[in-house]
Amino acid sequence: MAASHYLDKLAVSSEPGLTNAQLMLTNDDLRPVEPERRKWGSWNFVAFWVADSANINTWMIASSMITSSATGTITLAWWQAWICVWVGYFIAGCLICATGRIGAQYHISFPVVSRASFGIWGSLWPVFNRAAMACIWYGVQSWIGGECVSVMIEAIWPSYANIPNHIPSSGTTTKDFVSFFIFWFCSLPAIWFPVHKIRHLFTAKSIFTPIAMIAFFAWCIRRANGIGPIIHQPSTLHGSALAWAVIKGIMSSIANFATLIVNDPDFSRFAKTPKSALWSQLISIPFGFAITSFIGIIASSSSTVIFGTTIWNPLELLSQFLVGASSGERFGIFVIASGFTLAQLGTNIAANSVSAGTDMTALLPRFLNIRRGGYICALVGLVMCPWNLVNTSNNFTTYLSAYSVFLSSIAAVLLCDYYVVRKGNLDVKELYSARKRSTYFYTYGISWRGFVAYISGILINIVGFAGAVGRTVPIGAQYIYNVNYFAGFIVSAVIYYALCRLFPIPGMSNTWSEVDVDVDNLTVAYGQEVFDEEGRSIPEYEEALRDNKKDKSSGYATF
Repeated sequence: MAASHYLDKLAVSSEPGLTNAQLMLTNDDLRPVEPERRKWGSWNFVAFWVADSANINTWMIASSMITSSATGTITLAWWQAWICVWVGYFIAGCLICATGRIGAQYHISFPVVSRASFGIWGSLWPVFNRAAMACIWYGVQSWIGGECVSVMIEAIWPSYANIPNHIPSSGTTTKDFVSFFIFWFCSLPAIWFPVHKIRHLFTAKSIFTPIAMIAFFAWCIRRANGIGPIIHQPSTLHGSALAWAVIKGIMSSIANFATLIVNDPDFSRFAKTPKSALWSQLISIPFGFAITSFIGIIASSSSTVIFGTTIWNPLELLSQFLVGASSGERFGIFVIASGFTLAQLGTNIAANSVSAGTDMTALLPRFLNIRRGGYICALVGLVMCPWNLVNTSNNFTTYLSAYSVFLSSIAAVLLCDYYVVRKGNLDVKELYSARKRSTYFYTYGISWRGFVAYISGILINIVGFAGAVGRTVPIGAQYIYNVNYFAGFIVSAVIYYALCRLFPIPGMSNTWSEVDVDVDNLTVAYGQEVFDEEGRSIPEYEEALRDNKKDKSSGYATF
């Protein structure tokens, strides 16, 4: 009795009278977004992506294309790396718009969207995958944010760099871990705010952070005695080695978006109209990320001219500028590092804590909401060891490729299901129903078609991944893994479509039938006796009563 009382205290707010099954499918954060909370217009999405593009991670991905961590020498020329960026982020932008339209049209989040293709209960696995990746990525971004904090403090108090290392066997240092913890701790208040209110953070970041990055960019050019010596550095690769390096660069850019491609509905569901989330994202993503990447590529190339070795991490490069710096220069470094810190904060909130929080609400809706899930994400980011993932450019790009393999298969199933199999037609109220006759219940709540396609997309890359981490594998597997995102996406999409044609699923359509949902008059099949807006009894309720062999007087049915 006492345990039940404490569990009730921990539960998030929900409508009364829901059964345990219903409590696993909905809460306030999982319901379709009502008109009052659809506040994101086109310029909010532009500000969001401009702000998101202006971060250290984007810089590092671009700069890692032009440097070998083993030798510190140039691999791709600056213009070759920039072409990779444009191609990769344009493809990512198209995929973002494709998944984002589902959320903007039906006002539902990724966990709810995934129920259509993976099943009411089967959707918990891709949601868990996305949440786990968000937690890991939160730790990585927080670690990079800690490096920003280190530069900020060292610019004001140079003695901070000389703190003794009391954890020599940990893979990091006392100074770096303290900086990491400071950034992590100061990020906690930002998790508190609801999603529809944090758009102003992205607006502030989209102004201050680009100014700081451009200032650093100009400083690098001046230290290198102009842009001429920078852009005339040739590639050290030729022939097939050059071609594969370009392909890997494109894949790294797409991999940077692997998580956001899957869960863009978490943000687009707050769009005022579907068009608000279309052109604004399609244009701002490649332009915003290309500009940041250009700054990163040129700045990293300038380090070869200035210091004789290519420094792919902008914070290491900024730290080099501290050597022999005047007081005025130290203040400038402090301001630039502050802009980078704000960049990491905004990116971590948008791409990781909000995403993880939204996904976790679907894993345990009775006890978790977006805010609680965000704090769990932050806790996981603290206890993991993110420094092991970003200590070299090779580790960094290998990690990116690894998690994109899993998420490309999920994105393929979602998009194939919505655009090809169902042609835009979703029955929203059925996405919240676990009746055995529900459109999306499939077999025991799991779509075996979705999982076969998902696993197939992973298997096509698994041997190549083993080769990427040091195992000896056939050359063909290596080539497939070089195009890992495309390989997983195409295989999963083709197999899912083929299975749905061979074994048809409920809700398939031969014509485009996307509808505009009136959330105010949408009645989700909840537990108590339900009526529509005109007072008529909902047929699904009566069917649920029959399925569960309950008398109408009982007042509820287990959906």
